[in-house]
Amino acid sequence: MLGYIIKRIILMVPTMIGISIIAFLIIQLPPGDYLTSVIARMSDSGQAVDPEEVARLRRIYGLDDPVIVQYWNWITGIVLRGDFGYSFEWGRPVSELIWERMSATLGVSIAALIFVWAVSLPIGIYSAVRRHSIGDHVFTFLGFLGLAIPNFILALTLMYISYKHFGQSVGGLYSKEFIGEPMSFAKFWDLLKHLWIPVVVIGTSGTAALIRILRANLTDELSKPYVITARAKGLREFDVVMKYPVRIALNPFVSAIGWVLPQLISGVTITAIVLNLPTAGPMLIRALVSQDMYLAGSFILLMGLLTLVGMLISDLLLAALDPRIRFT
Repeated sequence: MLGYIIKRIILMVPTMIGISIIAFLIIQLPPGDYLTSVIARMSDSGQAVDPEEVARLRRIYGLDDPVIVQYWNWITGIVLRGDFGYSFEWGRPVSELIWERMSATLGVSIAALIFVWAVSLPIGIYSAVRRHSIGDHVFTFLGFLGLAIPNFILALTLMYISYKHFGQSVGGLYSKEFIGEPMSFAKFWDLLKHLWIPVVVIGTSGTAALIRILRANLTDELSKPYVITARAKGLREFDVVMKYPVRIALNPFVSAIGWVLPQLISGVTITAIVLNLPTAGPMLIRALVSQDMYLAGSFILLMGLLTLVGMLISDLLLAALDPRIRFT
């Protein structure tokens, strides 16, 4: 297995180079650049535009350089110095902006992931073991409902219920008095009071999907000859279900890590905007709209890296979970 891991890590290097090239080229595809967008906004609002100042800024930011030169300066800065470039719109280093948003993004996404697994695992097993029971039909209906309701609609509904019936304003992750304050028990408790809505909203669709997948996979496993033989030998039903069928049916949960890690960066953008969450998704959208190329490119590059790392972790965990999987 060690050789397989080393091989995968080596192959990640050219893959990341290709991702970085594609990401940078995609950002460069729209006509103009950040300064072009700024000039257009200033002209629309009737403000005067100084051509000399624009030319000076273009030289400073290297926007007049060929695309290959801009890419080389950006990627060598990342590899050699850990410098992701400078955000034109925010006027700050990109690395600072990314790490500021990562703490909130990481907290919300991990909490939502725990919610998804904690809810979907027992319900999926119950629905497979108790097929066509009243509970199975109820959970099936709720699952389809969770898949059908858009996240932002659910977010608005829960915000209304929370404000109307509990008198709690849930926009953002903290109340105004705790923003910028050091972490304390009171601030942590305030975070928990704000966190439940993003967790439920973000986790609802994923929970519903995994329940259906786990139910289908486990139902298929429970009908196989080795399970029938185990029952015929008199093994306890709990052991029959949990020892092998559940382990094999859990493969979708483990393979989901490959797409969960990049979601730590992108997040559910529309939901984050509706709930006013300080996560990475809205900042990425804003960077793409304003053509802030180094900020947008760094986000996309980081998403690509997390996708590759997530797939590697997923493959290793699948091999540990399912003995039928072998590395070559």
